[in-house]
Amino acid sequence: MGDMTNSDFYSKNQRNESSHGGEFGCTMEELRSLMELRGTEAVVKIKETYGDTEAICRRLKTSPVEGLPGTAPDLEKRKQIFGQNFIPPKKPKTFLQLVWEALQDVTLIILEIAAIISLGLSFYHPPGESNEGCATAQGGAEDEGEAEAGWIEGAAILLSVICVVLVTAFNDWSKEKQFRGLQSRIEQEQKFTVVRAGQVVQIPVAEIVVGDIAQVKYGDLLPADGLFIQGNDLKIDESSLTGESDQVRKSVDKDPMLLSGTHVMEGSGRMVVTAVGVNSQTGIIFTLLGAGGEEEEKKDKKAKQQDGAAAMEMQPLKSAEGGDADDKKKANMHKKEKSVLQGKLTKLAVQIGKAGLVMSAITVIILVLYFTVDTFVVNKKPWLPECTPVYVQYFVKFFIIGVTVLVVAVPEGLPLAVTISLAYSVKKMMKDNNLVRHLDACETMGNATAICSDKTGTLTTNRMTVVQAYVGDVHYKEIPDPNSINAKTMELLVNAIAINSAYTTKILPPEKEGALPRQVGNKTECGLLGFVLDLKQDYEPVRSQMPEEKLYKVYTFNSVRKSMSTVTKLPDESFRMYSKGASEIVLKKCCKILNGAGEPRVFRPRDRDEMVKKVIEPMACDGLRTICVAYRDFPSSPEPDWDNENDILNDLTCICVVGIEDPVRPEVPEAIRKCQRAGITVRMVTGDNINTARAIAIKCGIIHPGEDFLCLEGKEFNRRIRNEKGEIEQERIDKIWPKLRVLARSSPTDKHTLVKGIIDSTHTEQRQVVAVTGDGTNDGPALKKADVGFAMGIAGTDVAKEASDIILTDDNFSSIVKAVMWGRNVYDSISKFLQFQLTVNVVAVIVAFTGACITQDSPLKAVQMLWVNLIMDTFASLALATEPPTETLLLRKPYGRNKPLISRTMMKNILGHAVYQLTLIFTLLFVGEKMFQIDSGRNAPLHSPPSEHYTIIFNTFVMMQLFNEINARKIHGERNVFDGIFRNPIFCTIVLGTFAIQIVIVQFGGKPFSCSPLQLDQWMWCIFIGLGELVWGQVIATIPTSRLKFLKEAGRLTQKEEIPEEELNEDVEEIDHAERELRRGQILWFRGLNRIQTQIEVVNTFKSGASFQGALRRQSSVTSQSQDVANLSSPSRVSLSNALSSPTSLPPAAAGHSRREGVP
Repeated sequence: MGDMTNSDFYSKNQRNESSHGGEFGCTMEELRSLMELRGTEAVVKIKETYGDTEAICRRLKTSPVEGLPGTAPDLEKRKQIFGQNFIPPKKPKTFLQLVWEALQDVTLIILEIAAIISLGLSFYHPPGESNEGCATAQGGAEDEGEAEAGWIEGAAILLSVICVVLVTAFNDWSKEKQFRGLQSRIEQEQKFTVVRAGQVVQIPVAEIVVGDIAQVKYGDLLPADGLFIQGNDLKIDESSLTGESDQVRKSVDKDPMLLSGTHVMEGSGRMVVTAVGVNSQTGIIFTLLGAGGEEEEKKDKKAKQQDGAAAMEMQPLKSAEGGDADDKKKANMHKKEKSVLQGKLTKLAVQIGKAGLVMSAITVIILVLYFTVDTFVVNKKPWLPECTPVYVQYFVKFFIIGVTVLVVAVPEGLPLAVTISLAYSVKKMMKDNNLVRHLDACETMGNATAICSDKTGTLTTNRMTVVQAYVGDVHYKEIPDPNSINAKTMELLVNAIAINSAYTTKILPPEKEGALPRQVGNKTECGLLGFVLDLKQDYEPVRSQMPEEKLYKVYTFNSVRKSMSTVTKLPDESFRMYSKGASEIVLKKCCKILNGAGEPRVFRPRDRDEMVKKVIEPMACDGLRTICVAYRDFPSSPEPDWDNENDILNDLTCICVVGIEDPVRPEVPEAIRKCQRAGITVRMVTGDNINTARAIAIKCGIIHPGEDFLCLEGKEFNRRIRNEKGEIEQERIDKIWPKLRVLARSSPTDKHTLVKGIIDSTHTEQRQVVAVTGDGTNDGPALKKADVGFAMGIAGTDVAKEASDIILTDDNFSSIVKAVMWGRNVYDSISKFLQFQLTVNVVAVIVAFTGACITQDSPLKAVQMLWVNLIMDTFASLALATEPPTETLLLRKPYGRNKPLISRTMMKNILGHAVYQLTLIFTLLFVGEKMFQIDSGRNAPLHSPPSEHYTIIFNTFVMMQLFNEINARKIHGERNVFDGIFRNPIFCTIVLGTFAIQIVIVQFGGKPFSCSPLQLDQWMWCIFIGLGELVWGQVIATIPTSRLKFLKEAGRLTQKEEIPEEELNEDVEEIDHAERELRRGQILWFRGLNRIQTQIEVVNTFKSGASFQGALRRQSSVTSQSQDVANLSSPSRVSLSNALSSPTSLPPAAAGHSRREGVP
């Protein structure tokens, strides 16, 4: 089913429709065209064609109150006629397509060509067999048998290329599979509330059928199209479909159309579902975008761009398509901004690649020159036509050696290591209750320096219980005895709580014996309902007497009102309004209060101040949320103007004030301590009042008494950060945020302002990396703005989940600490792999290069190099990228964005081990035959049999790498490299596996691998030299890094990628006096380079469709000479928008560093 393309899907539905249309009073086509209308047109159309929405419900055989009967045959029939609520996914790439993509790699293509030429030449025998005299330059002639084996090398190279390609393709394939698995996991978790057979049930979105009665509420993302039946104050954000940012108010008589993929911003209500899946408005758009297969191929490129845009807008239809849309969404975002790690890696890989290219070119040139000079000049051989193939064969051999050097130099294992490491982490993070939606969020989290967390539900358990109350002039410190409360007051209280709360909020009996009752719905309301039950009253009869349909008007809770009110019509036609909300807000609107006898008495402002002091503040200081419950009566005529909220929500009579406790989660204080130890500042941003917030913050350990910190309320925060005109000023924020720990009574915009202020701050030398947690719809902007947004999996609304990068499946703060640990681990894994990889690269390249120059033949043959490349790149990336994280990762400060990938310590390790390996290999190369009493392998002729000598070199080389792999497990200069090695079975398996394969290659590899079998003692020596690596590692660890000032770091993001243009220019002026001495010639050379960079950048910018002005602006900022020199860093491939969004000011020293790296 999932593989059907949309067109089949349509035709199938059309066919069904003609046969079944009669069973229901309207066909799919009619409903679809109805849903395309908006506003009044729709109302008119419904009136003309159907009568009213009730009539449509009758035609769809559903009841507005009871919903569908929910029997299996009925649901099945509806699915057949009206379609299912999911959009068939795009087919995943097949394995063959992935193989084809892996083959596009340039180095591999070069190798293939070289191998094919080599193969072709080995089968070509020139006439006359007179080639004995052709090339004596290389020593003895070859015997016939060897000439036959000439094809083996070519074939072996092809084979190893195939190996590399298959491994790469397999990795891509498993990554794709994992991603789809993740996506489907996210989808299964998305449920929606519908009414079936009179019961309110939650079902997976894909199960929704036409005719279902769905309950929509604040924060929902509509999963299908429908018609509004009944509800209150429902406002919808339809910008994802229409682009209009204004919220649309829905009502039965003005605009009843509810569309899939739109967000409910306020209110609640019920709708009857009229179109699902590909027939819903979002589905139709997806179909046009070619989410199905056929047109896709033709318009592939075009569709992709639009698809990205649409996918970003219409994620909500979390169908199987979700995976794909998400992928595209990611692709789109990444053109704009790579994650820090990717930026550093790309840059490093480019630099290494360039160096490798130069080395391999030089190798080939030297080999060719030496051969031609030696043959034609020194030995004065004429170029005979019949010798041509032999010479060509030599040249091909040299070319293959050159390409091999290049292959070894390019660390193609890097992207692989990153992918494996991220994919592995994401999989494991699932177990730690982190559902990662964007892969790079996991690595960014390791660099986090600040976490802005919600209070309710994240730091606290979100299980609200009323523990104190102020009723009838008495402050009860625990739940009062029901008999002590006046009967009139009691009745008002029960009605006010039962009616003035969402009817979906209930308290159900516990699932297990002895457990706490289950709270369903809004937790604060659950706390109040619990209070009613604790007073030995029952709220159900009150609700059944006054069902939801009879409520006259509802002012739903939102972040502006901070209160909720419900108006009911009393039997005598007059109105009564019940209100509840944050106590300081509702009490301001009260002018009376019920006394002990249940009679209202006057409540003056000074009484209020006294109450705040005596009741509310003590409650708040115990960490309780205070809620005030009140009511007001209105006459039946004249009917009040309900839309004039200010007049309506006034002159209230206070019934009671309750203190609700939301206990701190037991594991939170420890988690926060870990964060603080790891250099991460935790800030609490909450809507609660400041005393409650401060009390909870102290309980959590966010603030410690006696420290210098700020706790602000939203109003005060805004007053401090805005200038006279009311504009936000960055320098004002910079004065506040470093000390701010608690922001109370904050609105969503305050949260966004704070996050943006911290991210944009240049107050610290490292740019702050901010993580934010949120659960409400209004947290969306802050979650999007943050570097990493965490949404709550249980309490979070769909909108919050959409905006987030990671979903906390258990809503628990301590899971964030796990995310930090995994993020840092990813970073370290990559560094470990780099340290190992670069040692191999340096050694292999130097050996191949010098060997080729001195002995006209690389001691490590092409196939051997490819094997080394395969184990060192692919296997090592697997082994080192899957190291599990340890608690010690949380003992250091975050790395920050400018920290180089390769630290001094790592550089010391790389160069130190390279020195050891090179010394031994060259010793073996030049005096090895004497040490082992074997024939020298140097200067062997073309196609001569493999020598023991070179086999020993190859074997030793691999042994050293294997033991160095163990050294690479530690990158901060630790002594014990075996620490925790058995916790990583993958690592052990790979090391032992590589060792086993190496034995097979050496003993039985023969001609293809250019190996001849070795004796036991020779093996022992190889292993012994390898073991020397571990000892040498200890020696290196003893050298203090601080002494090695000359070592450069590599792989940092240089200033140009980090600082916006304007600052860059001022910066340059300050630091540039020293550079002015650079000779004029150099300056011209740099300027030339810069021009080229700018041109490359313009081209790239066009390719990625980023801002062209960005490139131009850079060109203009690169005009004066002094700046030319300052902008030496490699061309930044980050569009301007990125540079502007992260203004990190580099300290002059660091800026100097990046410049000293010189030209890539």
